[in-house]
Amino acid sequence: MKSLFKSKPRTPVEVVRQTRELLVFVDSNPEVRESKREEKMADLYKNLREMKSILYGNSESEPLSEPCAQLTQEFFRENTLRLLIICLPKLNLEARKDATQIVANLQRQQVHSRLIASDYLEKNFDLIDILVAGYENTDMALHYGAMLRDCIRHQSVARYVLEAAHVKKFFDYIQLPNFDIAADAAATFKELMTRHKSTVAEFLSRNYDWFFAEYNSKLLESSNYITRRQATKLLGDILLDRSNSSVMMRYVSSKDNLRILMNLLRESSKSIQMEAFHVFKLFAANQNKPADIVKLLVTNRSKLLRFLTDFKSEKEDEQFEADKAQVMKEIASLEPR
Repeated sequence: MKSLFKSKPRTPVEVVRQTRELLVFVDSNPEVRESKREEKMADLYKNLREMKSILYGNSESEPLSEPCAQLTQEFFRENTLRLLIICLPKLNLEARKDATQIVANLQRQQVHSRLIASDYLEKNFDLIDILVAGYENTDMALHYGAMLRDCIRHQSVARYVLEAAHVKKFFDYIQLPNFDIAADAAATFKELMTRHKSTVAEFLSRNYDWFFAEYNSKLLESSNYITRRQATKLLGDILLDRSNSSVMMRYVSSKDNLRILMNLLRESSKSIQMEAFHVFKLFAANQNKPADIVKLLVTNRSKLLRFLTDFKSEKEDEQFEADKAQVMKEIASLEPR
């Protein structure tokens, strides 16, 4: 008999609506008595778990496309995302994790073949401002950073972060004293600079001077080993991407840039040396080297050839050996101008 009176399961739309009501309550009722607040928070946490279960499935079932579509549509119909981002600091750690996973999943959900998260964010870019600034809040940085990375999946959001001068802040966030936050900021910066090729190429072409001045001085010449290593690797990823060929030619035509890379080759870290070599070889391979680049390479020729002779990859790597041989040949054959 008991089973006859079981409450009917709530629809995804009902779960989202009640979540929105609870978030409004949390956001606008700071003076409410403690017992009432605890009750509302418990309901909110339960709803977040339920939303996560709809989107990701659970131990008993895979997620179903129709409930996911209903949830997504209702979530972005009104300001649930805005409320969730604003209220995130008031949630406990588990609920913050659930909320972060919900936001991540919703960026990928298509409704009638459209990513409606992208449409919503294009009308609400100020939410991206909140997520970027989150790196300045030790408690929230990792949650907001994870959300930001998922939002950057949308080209319009990545373009906004690049064009809104937010990107400049990352040169400082990457050097924050908190290791976990600095590493998270570096991961977001990498995503920003590598995911959307055409947007990045356009940005770098228009902002070349200040961007690489900051990149060189704050990242490649940082006193922090991990910052230098990550920055050297990312520089290679950026310059070796075919979309950035004109930016690469500009970078490898600068004597100051070459000097920085030669200093990185002298690092005690094998990892940094190897990443620096992948960029250094672009300077050597340039068939239209400016005279001051040729002069610098010729002046340091004997040191460079001696270094490269002893420079070995930690594991057998035919491509590395071929690249090294080519670089040595180029340097050995240079004629002073």
